[in-house]
Amino acid sequence: MLSEIQKANLKFKLVGLFQIRMIGFVGAKLVTYNENETVVRIPLNRRTRNHLGSMYFGALATGADVTGAWIAFDYLARTKAPVSIVFKDIQANFLKRADGDVYFTCTDGAEVVKAFKATMADGERKNIQLKVVATVPSKYQSEPVAEFTMTLSMRGKKK
Repeated sequence: MLSEIQKANLKFKLVGLFQIRMIGFVGAKLVTYNENETVVRIPLNRRTRNHLGSMYFGALATGADVTGAWIAFDYLARTKAPVSIVFKDIQANFLKRADGDVYFTCTDGAEVVKAFKATMADGERKNIQLKVVATVPSKYQSEPVAEFTMTLSMRGKKK
């Protein structure tokens, strides 16, 4: 029998294989997942490393994107709600070189679910700010190497 995180990772890998191929390309893996928090790890390797030996911007952006959106994406799949989700904007602060495996953490899950329920109730667009913090525990413990703020927009689909 698979644990909850193993089931979530299987689903995550399938999404990376068939829908959002960048997830699979960068080797992203769910470390922690529940309705409040998502933690995703992207390894520093030949696919994700830039010419300076740190993680490439595109891999960092992929990590922030999938970490911030996973709760909404999973909730959408479980409820089969007629809601579309997209990121409207992103702001990033790069604080240190991401020169090891990067862990992306988003703790805004409760706000995502709340906005999802509200947009399902009234069909109106909801925009929420999500914060994703990137760390390299092997080098800097819990000190952030990057911080991302993204606006997740969701709206009920017209029938």
